[in-house]
Amino acid sequence: MESESAGPGTVRPGGRTARVRAAVLRAAGDALAEQGFAHLDLAAIASRAEVGKTTVYRRWGTVTSLVADLLLDMAEQSLPRTDTGSLLGDLRANARLVQRTLADPRQGALFKAVIAAATCEAKTADALHRFYDIRVKEWAPCVQQAIDRGEVPAGTDAHEVIRAVSAPLYYRLLTSGERLDEAAADRAAEAAAAAARAGAYLRGGGGLA
Repeated sequence: MESESAGPGTVRPGGRTARVRAAVLRAAGDALAEQGFAHLDLAAIASRAEVGKTTVYRRWGTVTSLVADLLLDMAEQSLPRTDTGSLLGDLRANARLVQRTLADPRQGALFKAVIAAATCEAKTADALHRFYDIRVKEWAPCVQQAIDRGEVPAGTDAHEVIRAVSAPLYYRLLTSGERLDEAAADRAAEAAAAAARAGAYLRGGGGLA
């Protein structure tokens, strides 16, 4: 995705440190998807990952720190931006990437758990904000390219356009319960592209009259 700081587990990529981090983050993601944030336990995650409990406590210390590292890893491992040559094509690729992630049984449950935790855990909320900041910055250049091609007005806020693509998909995941399929993804992309072309996302208070 949308489906990871210099920080835990970044020493000697490919060595034991990286393998331990990968195993623990995988176990944490599985536990989140299965049980939700409230039931996460570092000792249980260490056991699931077949890693020493003291290693997990020493490296992450708290469940919120572990979840923050999981989100960072997910952002870094997400697929890179697609360049199709048109704004609609790029936004459709972004929307379908989000849709596939949220429709996946494991990933969808994981994001529900993290979003729920972010409502009451400041550190988790900060980590979630960083995750989406990374992903939005990855895709924002497609809007600048559309500006350069004359597809959308100069001054269009690229970040707002990208956020507008995924917003309806998260609404379905968290609120409506409607099916998250490619048709829903394509509609979200088409709506965001049309609004951008009409000037709805101009910076500085511009937009539709």
